[in-house]
Amino acid sequence: MPGAPILEVRDISKRFPGTQALAGVSLALRAGSIHAVVGENGAGKSTLMNVIAGVYQPEGGSILIDGAEVKIANPYAAQKLGVGFVHQEIALCQHLTVAENIFMSTINDAGRLLVNMSEFNRRAAEILSAFDANINPRQRASQLSISQQQVVEIAKALSMNCRVIILDEPTAALTETETEALFTIVRRLRDTGIGVLYISHRMREVFDNCDTITILRDGHLIDTVLTADTSTAAIVDKMVGRALSDLYPPRLPGEPGQGEVMLEVRGLASHDDFANVSFQLHRGEILGFFGLMGAGRSEVVKTICGLQGRTAGEILLHGTPVRIGSYRDAIERGIVYLTEDRKTEGLFLPMSMRNNISAIDLRSISTRSILDPKRETARAEKYLSLLGIKATGILQKVGSLSGGNQQKVLIGKLLSVEPKILLMDEPTRGIDVGAKSEIHKLLRELAQTGIGVIVISSELPEVIGLCDRIVVMHEGQSRGIIKGREATEETVIRRASGL
Repeated sequence: MPGAPILEVRDISKRFPGTQALAGVSLALRAGSIHAVVGENGAGKSTLMNVIAGVYQPEGGSILIDGAEVKIANPYAAQKLGVGFVHQEIALCQHLTVAENIFMSTINDAGRLLVNMSEFNRRAAEILSAFDANINPRQRASQLSISQQQVVEIAKALSMNCRVIILDEPTAALTETETEALFTIVRRLRDTGIGVLYISHRMREVFDNCDTITILRDGHLIDTVLTADTSTAAIVDKMVGRALSDLYPPRLPGEPGQGEVMLEVRGLASHDDFANVSFQLHRGEILGFFGLMGAGRSEVVKTICGLQGRTAGEILLHGTPVRIGSYRDAIERGIVYLTEDRKTEGLFLPMSMRNNISAIDLRSISTRSILDPKRETARAEKYLSLLGIKATGILQKVGSLSGGNQQKVLIGKLLSVEPKILLMDEPTRGIDVGAKSEIHKLLRELAQTGIGVIVISSELPEVIGLCDRIVVMHEGQSRGIIKGREATEETVIRRASGL
């Protein structure tokens, strides 16, 4: 059973220019508890965690540890008070080894010119062994995949022997095996009396692992409830301030997989990533791709749009074979690709929303190679309104927007070229349920205008609920196509597992 409060925040307020990020928020984390903090993007979750971790200083309110008020001036002070923070964004030193990253604080505190790296490598291996992630402590961080780097971030927090651990969307880049390993460790930490603050948009993870849930909306505390006393629907309603009667819009009427074939792939292969993949995309259809990590889903769509070379097979548009040698070729043929990593591959975070939406096609708003600001502004304002992007205006920097609004800007950037085919890789990753519902509705509306949409998603309920048909991948091979309305989690998972 959870014990006495190990951490309390009382009436915390924080304001940024033009935004009241937190307004009198209170929360009590008990020892031996996993406490979820949920809310839409922009609700104030990460801001609250950054206040607790000393990244931001509040304008009002107080923080108490073991009942005593404390001032947390910076992240180092938070660590000294026993607060560890695993951020959603990877923050490893890429040129250092895994062990050096994990024990960076310890090495710094030692104040010695020489340290026993053999001992640090051994201790790092012990921590990492619980994840079964096959990570060598002597590897440089730059040699690791994104999911492996996330594991190292978590191991880094665990190495500090913290009494409070904050996990901000820790499973966004993890495989299913790594996710289960993480929660095994988190539950073990809980059982030793550590308090865990857990931020996630994945309701299943919240209800499977957390005993208490705090809901924030627009910087305000809405409620704190015991998980056992509530339901997913009740939490979602409190998060968005309205009932979401149906997260997924209606599918195509009639039999799926009929009508004009916009895109056809025959026996497509790319190096060792996948082989012999064939499917058709029909006008107005949302075609889903599902597979476990490493199945080759993303590689297929990257090959179609020229971001990765093909070694065999054909690509046909409206029945005519085409050769797409680059992404520019794809755009000119009406095919655009939404990357799964919007922050490093999709958006220019320091630049304005206006600049981002224009970036994919400057020629159409230029005269004699000179950009026309009026046409650029008109285009940006069009998608600000069309997509319902919550921003102070088109000149706001994209990096200051919430995750859901960043995703809408990225979609606006793609729509600005008026594509015929949308290839969407994890279109709702890292965004809240309200923004997910809006994007699902948008994708269906785009499909109804005659655009062909391909959606890759790691969230099986999303694939089943949104898509008209589903291509299931396993180890680089297609395991067949299932009609969305006939799909169940069991049938899809069995095929994705090669059964």
